[in-house]
Amino acid sequence: MGRVKVSTRGDYASRALLSLALHSDRAGPTAVRDIAERTGLPQPYLEQILLALKGAGLVRSKRGVGGGYVLAREPAEITLGQIVSAVDGPIAAGDFGEPHQNGACDHEGQCALLAVWAEVGRHMRDHLDSFTLADMAAQAQGRGVAVSPLT
Repeated sequence: MGRVKVSTRGDYASRALLSLALHSDRAGPTAVRDIAERTGLPQPYLEQILLALKGAGLVRSKRGVGGGYVLAREPAEITLGQIVSAVDGPIAAGDFGEPHQNGACDHEGQCALLAVWAEVGRHMRDHLDSFTLADMAAQAQGRGVAVSPLT
């Protein structure tokens, strides 16, 4: 059976921001090199991802000596859904279009399916938005509740 997947960019972005959340108590920005070392992510790709996250307002950067990245908001205010959307675009079950737009309902049953796919996408967004960086940092440090699979 097929699975809905988060892209590699979405996973890497989440790992990078989780690393920043885990070290948010340290003063000053964290160098990209340090994030790459802690997470095992390739630095050149990580730099591109961090630029996208900066554009989405999830991190701030400082240039020069002692430069790097910091979270733009508290970890409890940043969700997985925001992170994934920042690097992958809108979270959806597929690229099927919307019901009742651009002739989407011209074919038998198509509107009913489009409505279902839209609802599945909404559930995916809601579920990813239910997890914050603070939740994941607590879990990574053994202080949080284990994430349970959807039932």
